[in-house]
Amino acid sequence: MNLADVGLFSAIVTTGSLSAAGRQVGMSPMAVSRRLAALEQELGVRLLHRTTRSVALTADGETFLPLAQTMLGAREAATAAFSEQHEGLSGVLRVTAPHRIGRALVVPLVVRLMAENPRLKVDLTFSDGIVDIVAAGIDVALRVATLQASELVAVRLADNPRILCAAPSYLAANGHPKQLADLDAHSCLTLHAMDAWCFRQDGQAVTKRIEGQLAASSVDTVHAACAAGAGLALLTYWDVAQNLASGTLKSITLTDAEPEQLAIWAVLPTRQHIPPRVRQFIDGLKSALMMSLPAQNS
Repeated sequence: MNLADVGLFSAIVTTGSLSAAGRQVGMSPMAVSRRLAALEQELGVRLLHRTTRSVALTADGETFLPLAQTMLGAREAATAAFSEQHEGLSGVLRVTAPHRIGRALVVPLVVRLMAENPRLKVDLTFSDGIVDIVAAGIDVALRVATLQASELVAVRLADNPRILCAAPSYLAANGHPKQLADLDAHSCLTLHAMDAWCFRQDGQAVTKRIEGQLAASSVDTVHAACAAGAGLALLTYWDVAQNLASGTLKSITLTDAEPEQLAIWAVLPTRQHIPPRVRQFIDGLKSALMMSLPAQNS
């Protein structure tokens, strides 16, 4: 099977017309039509309904499209794997991550990767929300929230436990909560639409409804308000590691409950044909976490 014809079929589906696909590859609409017909003849099925203005997948075309994408992905991965052995990483690495982890971990790593691989480009999206990586064409997403069941591929990178914390000034003025119930007497800083925190108590998962004077749309805002002495916050280790080390935030240990334990995950759209640039990024991130977490936990 001619992979050039398979690629042309994929381009027709993506662009929505034979002429647009032809412009992408420098072919006339008539030549595109001939190559499509040759592919259909080889497969023995009709892949597309076509009129003078548009094309639409047939039932057989819908079946063949993911197979075509798999073949094209395999070709790209094979080409990249062998070329990058000699020429370094190339293409565009698209990453999304929460703001603080993105700045602390991702930016230094991709700066090094770009310096080592001049043909590599990087596209970063930092967001504390959940980005649809399939729709956005993202190669890898870093997540710290509890993962929901999905068809995405998740790789655990490192522990990232939640830390109940507050500024020394707030604790001096309001005292230290000792038990889970004591949170009722404190100002708890929350994210929008999140009126409960997750803990484990006697080996069971429990949620504690919390209230406070401030709710915010981003973790960065909650973090800043907590460091300024506005109240208690439940943040992940990587959000507060530097503050704990400098003493600008203090960790709070409850006698009857502990915060939910999380991890840092790399989430991929598929486990098939992962480009070398993505594999090297994930490996670099694992190494950075392994080196950093023990030193910051000590």
